[in-house]
Amino acid sequence: MQIYFLLTGFKLFIMKKKEQNKFKKTFDKFSGAVTKATGSPAAFLIAMSVVIVWGITGPLFKFSDTWQLVINTGTTIVTFLMVFVIQQSQNKDTMAIQLKLNELIASSTKASNRLIDIEDLTEEELMMLKKFYIKLSKLSAQENDLHASHSLDEAETIHELKSKQK
Repeated sequence: MQIYFLLTGFKLFIMKKKEQNKFKKTFDKFSGAVTKATGSPAAFLIAMSVVIVWGITGPLFKFSDTWQLVINTGTTIVTFLMVFVIQQSQNKDTMAIQLKLNELIASSTKASNRLIDIEDLTEEELMMLKKFYIKLSKLSAQENDLHASHSLDEAETIHELKSKQK
């Protein structure tokens, strides 16, 4: 009886996961489509037309509080909903970019693999790395080769070797 309950519970868990995944996929497609549509010139023209029509109707409604409330409420609701839709698309795009960058780093033999998943570092750790890259930039500026590059792990060693060869 307990085994049946565990299997049934697991089956329900899997079904709920599938429903969640279905909602996530649907929302992902929806947010992508809405983000593309609202970023178009046509969407801008529609929004501008709404504002113009609203402004023109001001004298008709004697610039009343209700007239102002209509545009305020409408824009607030649209803005509130768009934050979530745009954030979903932004999260997906950011993750895709991070994965592409991780692949480039991992595939390069001279690149430092320590930079994979760098987005998980704290701001202080990122600032420390930034200082290193500023130093790396100064080292590269001393070289005559525009194509010279260094990895995080090899920068000073390679620079020293190149300096000794001159």
